[in-house]
Amino acid sequence: MLDAILLTLKLATLTTIILLIIGIPLAWWLARSRGLFKDMIATLVSMPLVLPPTVLGFYLLITLGPDSPLGNVLSSLFGGPLTFTFSGLVIGSVIFSLPFMVQPLRNTFESIGNRPLEVAATLRASPLDTFFSVVLPLSRNGLLTGSIMSFVHTLGEFGVVLMIGGNIPGETKVLSIAIYDYVESLEWAQAHLIAGSMLCFSFIVILSMTLLERNSRKAGGL
Repeated sequence: MLDAILLTLKLATLTTIILLIIGIPLAWWLARSRGLFKDMIATLVSMPLVLPPTVLGFYLLITLGPDSPLGNVLSSLFGGPLTFTFSGLVIGSVIFSLPFMVQPLRNTFESIGNRPLEVAATLRASPLDTFFSVVLPLSRNGLLTGSIMSFVHTLGEFGVVLMIGGNIPGETKVLSIAIYDYVESLEWAQAHLIAGSMLCFSFIVILSMTLLERNSRKAGGL
């Protein structure tokens, strides 16, 4: 069980870090762009919210498999197929958890408005300097919410993980798969232990996030 716990935490941490790197510029572009493809990109980002995880996992399995053009290229870059590997799990988790990072950030960026940016421009701040010195500090609630939601959501993901990662101990067997294993083998006590622990952890994390957001708003944050 310890291997599954460590693997789950590693997967959730890596996924959250990658989502911060990808999600911040993507959410900023969605919040500020008036481009033709904005709505199409926003729809694609949000689709994992409504797609059954097994559907997304099925198409990722085909796309990342060695028989597809993209899978063939990635296999060359990573030295082997990504399906049923930890690297493949990370890619699947990033795609599936993308809206949980982008949506809170986009809402926060939109709520900032133009006024702080105009003030920074009058002080001759460059757009990049304005983003790091003004926008990101004002967006700490959105960053916190997106990071926590992405982390917790990755912890409990099952369908995508099973489809693209399978059930390989020490490689792709995370806690959600371990619960499935214990239920299949009628080891209810072990299943209750993991499921109950994840339930309590999720409750504590979301309650803490709610309290932090409330305190931050009282202090004047966005």
